[in-house]
Amino acid sequence: MSAANAKAPVPSLDDRQKREALALANQIRSARGHVKQELKQGVVQLASLVAECPSCLESAKVYDLLRAVPGYGPAKANKLLSACRISPIKTLAGLTARQRRELTQALER
Repeated sequence: MSAANAKAPVPSLDDRQKREALALANQIRSARGHVKQELKQGVVQLASLVAECPSCLESAKVYDLLRAVPGYGPAKANKLLSACRISPIKTLAGLTARQRRELTQALER
């Protein structure tokens, strides 16, 4: 087996660390759900979230956030992502400056 194929051992977590990780994950999921609800209600605009990514949305897929916006079904969301040259599995934190700029401009139209 070559060095490139060798996998580093996964560190084991004690019970306290597991509880802390679970609590953090639950907080992020809860905050993300709250933001999606605000998107659906029109309280917050996706363009502003794309421009200034809150920490709770860093790992959120751009496609999923688009789908939370009223009027964006699967076809329209995919069309917009394609026009901005963004993969449907791209996370909000993973957007390049160009992708972030193009998506923000497209959402503000």
